[in-house]
Amino acid sequence: MTKKNELAGPGAGVSRCCRAMRAACRTLQNVLGVIAVAGGIMPLAGCDPLSLTMLGVGTATGVQHTLNGITYKTFTTPLPQMRTATISGLRNMGIKVASREKTTEGEVIKATATERNIEIELDAITPHTTRMRTSVRNGLFMDSATGTEIILQTEKALNNQKGASL
Repeated sequence: MTKKNELAGPGAGVSRCCRAMRAACRTLQNVLGVIAVAGGIMPLAGCDPLSLTMLGVGTATGVQHTLNGITYKTFTTPLPQMRTATISGLRNMGIKVASREKTTEGEVIKATATERNIEIELDAITPHTTRMRTSVRNGLFMDSATGTEIILQTEKALNNQKGASL
Protein backbone atom coordinates (compact mmCIF):
# COMPACT_ATOMS: atom_id res chain seq x y z
CA MET A 1 0.00 0.00 0.00
CA THR A 2 2.84 2.35 0.65
CA LYS A 3 4.16 1.84 -2.85
CA LYS A 4 0.81 2.80 -4.33
CA ASN A 5 0.64 5.92 -2.17
CA GLU A 6 4.19 6.86 -3.12
CA LEU A 7 3.29 6.68 -6.81
CA ALA A 8 0.19 8.74 -6.29
CA GLY A 9 2.03 11.20 -4.03
CA PRO A 10 3.56 14.57 -4.86
CA GLY A 11 5.96 13.17 -7.48
CA ALA A 12 3.14 11.82 -9.64
CA GLY A 13 1.40 15.19 -9.71
CA VAL A 14 4.58 16.97 -10.75
CA SER A 15 5.21 14.68 -13.71
CA ARG A 16 1.62 15.12 -14.88
CA CYS A 17 2.00 18.88 -14.52
CA CYS A 18 5.35 18.83 -16.39
CA ARG A 19 3.83 16.87 -19.24
CA ALA A 20 1.00 19.40 -19.54
CA MET A 21 3.47 22.29 -19.44
CA ARG A 22 5.68 20.67 -22.09
CA ALA A 23 2.67 20.13 -24.32
CA ALA A 24 1.59 23.75 -23.84
CA CYS A 25 5.14 24.94 -24.65
CA ARG A 26 5.24 22.84 -27.82
CA THR A 27 1.88 24.23 -28.91
CA LEU A 28 3.05 27.78 -28.19
CA GLN A 29 6.27 27.18 -30.14
CA ASN A 30 4.29 25.85 -33.11
CA VAL A 31 1.96 28.84 -33.05
CA LEU A 32 4.86 31.29 -32.78
CA GLY A 33 6.64 29.49 -35.63
CA VAL A 34 3.59 29.80 -37.86
CA ILE A 35 3.27 33.49 -36.97
CA ALA A 36 6.97 34.08 -37.71
CA VAL A 37 6.78 32.32 -41.07
CA ALA A 38 3.57 34.16 -42.01
CA GLY A 39 5.10 37.44 -40.87
CA GLY A 40 8.13 36.80 -43.05
CA ILE A 41 6.11 35.79 -46.10
CA MET A 42 3.48 38.54 -45.95
CA PRO A 43 5.80 41.40 -46.95
CA LEU A 44 7.10 39.34 -49.84
CA ALA A 45 3.59 38.65 -51.06
CA GLY A 46 2.87 42.38 -51.00
CA CYS A 47 5.96 43.16 -53.07
CA ASP A 48 5.42 40.45 -55.64
CA PRO A 49 2.77 42.26 -57.70
CA LEU A 50 4.92 45.41 -57.59
CA SER A 51 8.03 43.60 -58.77
CA LEU A 52 6.11 41.76 -61.49
CA THR A 53 4.55 45.00 -62.70
CA MET A 54 7.91 46.75 -62.74
CA LEU A 55 9.49 43.79 -64.49
CA GLY A 56 6.74 43.73 -67.12
CA VAL A 57 6.86 47.47 -67.80
CA GLY A 58 10.64 47.58 -67.74
CA THR A 59 11.18 44.69 -70.12
CA ALA A 60 8.40 45.60 -72.53
CA THR A 61 9.46 49.20 -73.07
CA GLY A 62 13.08 49.35 -71.97
CA VAL A 63 12.08 51.93 -69.35
CA GLN A 64 13.76 51.46 -65.98
CA HIS A 65 12.20 52.37 -62.64
CA THR A 66 13.71 53.16 -59.29
CA LEU A 67 11.99 52.39 -56.01
CA ASN A 68 11.30 56.07 -55.41
CA GLY A 69 9.24 56.46 -58.61
CA ILE A 70 11.84 57.90 -60.98
CA THR A 71 11.84 56.49 -64.50
CA TYR A 72 14.70 56.62 -66.95
CA LYS A 73 15.89 55.36 -70.30
CA THR A 74 19.02 55.81 -72.39
CA PHE A 75 18.63 56.64 -76.08
CA THR A 76 21.17 56.46 -78.90
CA THR A 77 20.24 59.97 -79.90
CA PRO A 78 22.13 63.29 -79.60
CA LEU A 79 20.94 65.74 -76.93
CA PRO A 80 19.50 68.35 -79.37
CA GLN A 81 17.22 65.74 -80.99
CA MET A 82 16.19 64.44 -77.55
CA ARG A 83 15.25 67.94 -76.44
CA THR A 84 13.07 68.46 -79.54
CA ALA A 85 11.42 65.04 -79.17
CA THR A 86 10.81 65.54 -75.44
CA ILE A 87 9.08 68.88 -75.96
CA SER A 88 7.06 67.37 -78.81
CA GLY A 89 6.03 64.43 -76.61
CA LEU A 90 4.97 66.77 -73.80
CA ARG A 91 2.98 68.84 -76.27
CA ASN A 92 1.22 65.68 -77.55
CA MET A 93 0.24 64.87 -73.96
CA GLY A 94 -1.05 68.40 -73.33
CA ILE A 95 1.64 69.09 -70.73
CA LYS A 96 2.94 72.67 -70.52
CA VAL A 97 6.67 73.33 -70.34
CA ALA A 98 7.33 75.72 -67.44
CA SER A 99 11.09 76.18 -67.83
CA ARG A 100 14.24 74.89 -69.47
CA GLU A 101 17.74 75.27 -68.11
CA LYS A 102 21.14 74.04 -69.20
CA THR A 103 23.24 71.96 -66.81
CA THR A 104 26.83 70.79 -66.99
CA GLU A 105 25.65 67.37 -68.23
CA GLY A 106 22.79 68.50 -70.47
CA GLU A 107 19.44 70.10 -69.77
CA VAL A 108 16.56 70.10 -67.25
CA ILE A 109 13.01 70.63 -68.50
CA LYS A 110 10.35 71.45 -65.91
CA ALA A 111 6.68 71.11 -66.78
CA THR A 112 3.28 71.05 -65.11
CA ALA A 113 0.07 69.13 -65.57
CA THR A 114 -3.02 68.78 -63.40
CA GLU A 115 -1.70 68.62 -59.81
CA ARG A 116 1.65 67.29 -61.08
CA ASN A 117 5.13 68.78 -61.13
CA ILE A 118 7.33 67.21 -63.77
CA GLU A 119 11.10 67.33 -64.02
CA ILE A 120 12.94 65.81 -66.98
CA GLU A 121 16.71 65.57 -67.03
CA LEU A 122 18.46 65.01 -70.33
CA ASP A 123 22.09 63.99 -69.76
CA ALA A 124 24.48 63.73 -72.70
CA ILE A 125 26.46 60.55 -71.98
CA THR A 126 28.30 60.82 -75.31
CA PRO A 127 27.74 63.06 -78.33
CA HIS A 128 25.39 60.37 -79.71
CA THR A 129 23.82 58.99 -76.48
CA THR A 130 21.43 60.73 -74.08
CA ARG A 131 19.90 59.48 -70.86
CA MET A 132 16.40 60.70 -70.06
CA ARG A 133 15.28 60.76 -66.43
CA THR A 134 11.73 61.73 -65.46
CA SER A 135 10.27 62.39 -62.05
CA VAL A 136 6.62 63.27 -61.71
CA ARG A 137 5.38 64.36 -58.31
CA ASN A 138 1.69 64.37 -57.43
CA GLY A 139 1.66 66.05 -54.03
CA LEU A 140 3.59 63.76 -51.71
CA PHE A 141 3.52 60.83 -54.11
CA MET A 142 5.58 59.99 -57.17
CA ASP A 143 3.72 59.14 -60.39
CA SER A 144 5.91 56.71 -62.32
CA ALA A 145 3.09 55.88 -64.77
CA THR A 146 3.10 59.44 -66.11
CA GLY A 147 6.90 59.41 -66.15
CA THR A 148 6.85 56.22 -68.21
CA GLU A 149 4.33 57.71 -70.64
CA ILE A 150 6.48 60.83 -71.11
CA ILE A 151 9.39 58.58 -72.07
CA LEU A 152 7.21 56.54 -74.44
CA GLN A 153 5.82 59.69 -76.09
CA THR A 154 9.36 61.03 -76.48
CA GLU A 155 10.38 57.76 -78.11
CA LYS A 156 7.39 58.00 -80.45
CA ALA A 157 8.36 61.57 -81.40
CA LEU A 158 11.93 60.39 -82.06
CA ASN A 159 10.64 57.66 -84.36
CA ASN A 160 8.53 60.24 -86.19
CA GLN A 161 11.60 62.48 -86.60
CA LYS A 162 13.65 59.59 -88.00
CA GLY A 163 10.83 58.61 -90.35
CA ALA A 164 10.51 62.18 -91.62
CA SER A 165 14.25 62.44 -92.25
CA LEU A 166 14.33 59.22 -94.36
